[in-house]
Amino acid sequence: MRWQNAALGCGRVRPSVSCPACCGDGQTDILQGLSSFPAGKITENAKKSLASLKRGNPQLEPTLAIIQAHDDHSIQEVNKNFAKEVGLRVIHICLPEDSSKDEIVNEILRLNEDPNVQGLALDLPESLYSSKVLNAVKPEKDVDGLSTVSLGRLVCGDGYDCLVPPIVCAVMELLEDLGGKTVLLVGAGGAVGAALQCMLQREGAVTVSCQWEAPQLQSKLHHADVVVVGSAKPDDVSVSWIKPGTTVISCSRDLLSGKHNYGQQNNHAAENVVGCLAIAMRMQNMVKNTERWIQSQQYRKWNLRCLKLQPLSPVPRITPTPLGEGKSTVTVGLVQALTAHLNINSFACLRQPSQGPTFGVKGGAAGGGYAQVIPMEEVRQQVPVPLEEFNLHLTGDIHAITAANNLLAAAIDARVLHENTQSDKALYNRLVPVVNGMRAFSAIQFARLRRLGINKTDPGTLTEEEISKFVRLDIDPSTITWQRVVDTNDRFLRKITVGQANTEKGFVRQAQFDIAVASEIMAILALTTSLQDMKERLGKMVVANDKKGKPLTAEDLGVTGALTVLMKDAIKPTLMQTLEGTPVFVHAGPFANIAHGNSSVLADKIALKLVGEKGFVVTEAGFGADIGMEKFFNIKCRASGLVPSVVVLVATVRALKMHGGGPNVTAGAPLKKEYTEENLQLVADGCCNLQKQIQITQLFGVPVVVALNVFKTDSPAEVDLVCKIAKQSGAFDAVPCTHWSAGGRGAVKLAQAVEKAANQKNSFKYLYSLELPIVEKIRIIAQKVYGAQDIELSPAAQSQVDRYTRQGFGNLPICMAKTHLSLSHQPERKGVPTGFILPISDVRASIGAGFIYPLVGTLLAQFRQPAKKVTLLKALEHHKSVAFSLFQSISMLLHFPDEHHARTAYKAMLL
Repeated sequence: MRWQNAALGCGRVRPSVSCPACCGDGQTDILQGLSSFPAGKITENAKKSLASLKRGNPQLEPTLAIIQAHDDHSIQEVNKNFAKEVGLRVIHICLPEDSSKDEIVNEILRLNEDPNVQGLALDLPESLYSSKVLNAVKPEKDVDGLSTVSLGRLVCGDGYDCLVPPIVCAVMELLEDLGGKTVLLVGAGGAVGAALQCMLQREGAVTVSCQWEAPQLQSKLHHADVVVVGSAKPDDVSVSWIKPGTTVISCSRDLLSGKHNYGQQNNHAAENVVGCLAIAMRMQNMVKNTERWIQSQQYRKWNLRCLKLQPLSPVPRITPTPLGEGKSTVTVGLVQALTAHLNINSFACLRQPSQGPTFGVKGGAAGGGYAQVIPMEEVRQQVPVPLEEFNLHLTGDIHAITAANNLLAAAIDARVLHENTQSDKALYNRLVPVVNGMRAFSAIQFARLRRLGINKTDPGTLTEEEISKFVRLDIDPSTITWQRVVDTNDRFLRKITVGQANTEKGFVRQAQFDIAVASEIMAILALTTSLQDMKERLGKMVVANDKKGKPLTAEDLGVTGALTVLMKDAIKPTLMQTLEGTPVFVHAGPFANIAHGNSSVLADKIALKLVGEKGFVVTEAGFGADIGMEKFFNIKCRASGLVPSVVVLVATVRALKMHGGGPNVTAGAPLKKEYTEENLQLVADGCCNLQKQIQITQLFGVPVVVALNVFKTDSPAEVDLVCKIAKQSGAFDAVPCTHWSAGGRGAVKLAQAVEKAANQKNSFKYLYSLELPIVEKIRIIAQKVYGAQDIELSPAAQSQVDRYTRQGFGNLPICMAKTHLSLSHQPERKGVPTGFILPISDVRASIGAGFIYPLVGTLLAQFRQPAKKVTLLKALEHHKSVAFSLFQSISMLLHFPDEHHARTAYKAMLL
């Protein structure tokens, strides 16, 4: 009996169909008179399944990457033919046959991170199939099911989460009626051997495994009903050792390569049966993998183990302050309620606090009580804890902004000095130095040459006139708008003189320091969508004008690359958690009175992707609806393309009492009795401000839910009165919240109201068209939002408006820099001021961030340190790192299709 007869003589294989993908056109069934394999049927089923997936996802183009490390292209062609038949895209990465395992692993790791590749398979020489190589493949891309994770799932019976190795599927497809039969696995080790044993045993077979060198091989072969061969048969193993009628199937990895040799005449068509069937099964696995990938992009509830709170009784008292109404606390309490108590996926997106207000007059921005963001190592304490780790430094994003901002400021002054003290030739030698006898332009210098209309690549060919245009920016010092920054409230830096050292040769000018979070770079960080987008925005920042009135940018100074390097890690949101273990992104920190005052677009988009279609992203907007929300809608929503579903408006009884005519409140001073005793009239009078805030929200067509942050001194009658007036004023709902003392449990009713409001009709619209003139856009905001009678521009402001219009910046949105303590420009005017003229003292431009910002009244971008400063109550006892970057590459994540997520609405926005 010949070996191939033993392989095919049993007849216990399934009915035959043809395999055009393997055998070519015009060939008949590859096992004439015997049985063949159902590759055609498997291919057809896979094709139908994939077509169904594409109908629901028209832009779907599943891609299978195959790493090949041999010179035989026959397998490559078969894979391509099967993939084409099914409708899959396949790419081959052909490496040399002598490639090392490390080289293979490096290629695998690269494809693991390629979001355009949904499946990864290996066609390698036997010597390269090691656990190091197989386990380098991400389990979710492991189409061949050979990694330890995939094999473990198979052995544990987790059929949904694992893919059976295609060669094993092929063997099982050919065999039937295995109950009680003895199956001998010869030379089939590793992952394939283990998977074969598992699948055969599930079918009731008795499996025995051995190698070709086993001393009792002849006896085992003689007693076996089925022999499955995993590697080439040595010449000294006789076919006669196998009893007649035994089914023998080869599952060697070299089935289609022609490199196997059993020492006898082979029936190659028969052997190709298993090989082609295995490749058909590989394509079927790829389709299954694609279906899982689609499901992973869809909404699913998190399997999140939330933390249980054990609130203290009595709860420690909170000290009310007029400098914050619990917006961050409500944000945290709301997501705790949604996720920990209602089992709804939710993410909070907060801003990083500035050290200036932290050490100055406001405090931190991490919430408080039992609704706060915590460092990871303090999770088990389960009590309200000081948040020095959150409020100080965190991941250093603000320090990176400070460094980048001041690097640009230094470059501006240095360029002015050098241009005023050196000749064109000297400047050219500095900018384009001779290195190893050669001059060469850098990429950023080529960009400047193109902007100047100089289309030359050889530095030696520039004329004297072209050299002068290239090296001289001709900065007008009186037009420099770029200021240095520091993350401290230092009032003595509001106006300074720079250049007084003798080395600066008398080039002295007036300058100032702003607080770090007022830097345009902070606004760019909050509005950017990728690393490349951030680099482009940094390059567009206008820092001054030249002496002809043309704008000069960071790109003109040649520092864009340096700024991007300083900011490359700051672009990554920081993942933290609440006291109840629900996730929080902390990223960016622009103020709402002097900037646009919102957390980052990146954090929002990543959070939306993670919560899924039915989840909620609660993103914070600074101060009131007149500032934070207006800028959120008109600036941030324009930049991101996202639309909010609900506005949550935070109010407190004590704030409404202030707006109703209550006495002034000073931080650190005891509260007057008006704020600690019931006073319904004072509350009712102050609700005019709440009504105005609701009206502002309605200008944008978004439902509003009022969250009344309840303090211990609030009476039930006062709480009921506020909620009643809010509903009568057009709020979808108004809900008292006790999350500060009870955690998420105290905000469950708020979460339910937000969920209902999110299902209401949303007719979101912008307040103004970008095509309107700058002055008209300012007037619309002043009249419709603030309630002003009109606006009045100073001569300097009008001059800047005219200049920005001439320079082509007139179509940018407006970011009003205004006090947050009143709807007007006067902080002392509470309630709803009317009939006032809004003074615009100056107008500046953040071209990189993408907005024009008028300065209202005397607002300053550097704050004062109070005489009695607020200090931290507990000394830092440790400096452990408590936060980490969630993604190594945000831009990599954003390569995933996000058109759906761009259409997905924000579920809640906190004001």
